[in-house]
Amino acid sequence: MNNVKKNFSIRDLENLSGIKAHTIRIWEKRYNLLSPERTSTNIRTYSLQSLQKLLNVTLLYNNGYKISKIAKIPESEIPVIVHEIISKNSEKNHAINAFKLAMVNFDSTQFYNTYNSLLAERSFREIFTEVFVPLLNELGLLWQTDTISPSHEHFITHLIKQKIFIHTEKLQMLEPSKKDRVFALYLPENEIHEIGLLFVNYEIALRGYKTIYLGQSMPMESLVDLMKYYDNICFVSYFTVSPTKDGIVEYMQDFKKYFFSSGNSELWILGYQIQHLAGQSLPEEIRTFNSIEQLADAL
Repeated sequence: MNNVKKNFSIRDLENLSGIKAHTIRIWEKRYNLLSPERTSTNIRTYSLQSLQKLLNVTLLYNNGYKISKIAKIPESEIPVIVHEIISKNSEKNHAINAFKLAMVNFDSTQFYNTYNSLLAERSFREIFTEVFVPLLNELGLLWQTDTISPSHEHFITHLIKQKIFIHTEKLQMLEPSKKDRVFALYLPENEIHEIGLLFVNYEIALRGYKTIYLGQSMPMESLVDLMKYYDNICFVSYFTVSPTKDGIVEYMQDFKKYFFSSGNSELWILGYQIQHLAGQSLPEEIRTFNSIEQLADAL
């Protein structure tokens, strides 16, 4: 099945570019910037090329180019000027737009070029928190409003994961400097959203701890084996969609039964679902965190 979206509504264009539909229509009428097609019911639809052009135009517009001037630039030259701006100017919003363009075009070269120009001035941690986190939040909204397809989201999240792996690997080649505990990171069953947990793994390794990364959808019983090897394990997990509101309290009770009767185990959790634990009395071995920064401070 082909998941790639080829036609976009004016609302999609507004969601992706941040330019109001009303303004897009004016640009279209006055400057002939885009040429939409019409459906049989006379609704405007825009091609992928139109979307790419609008994102490029938006980037120029946000960099002080007047729309009347942009309208006179030959179409083939617009991407060239955009690439020039991106390589010179790695400001957060331009980078986010550049990454969105890379996503829409399935263009890994543009992703790497944008990333490398950011890396020339910022640390990987800064890029992740200041650029990737807002980008991922925006992608969530674009995905929910059906502006982008699952294939777009998978493409860009895979590239971001790749960067986390590379930086984590550099740290894990060094002998851990802190021996007081070991961190085991996992996602519970039916949980596959792992970018947050991958970055937590990086943050813990950065502070000199040994981490054991177990990844997606781990049954609780499978974690028990680790207790044979380590007696001071801190389990870390990210509950984005699972366990659900109805199952989270029971999950905590089961975890307590399996892990807290012997040894010095702890469980640290982040993610959307922990809001359902508010007001619950949790064992002292379980700690909840509202953000990765908060967890990093606790290290």
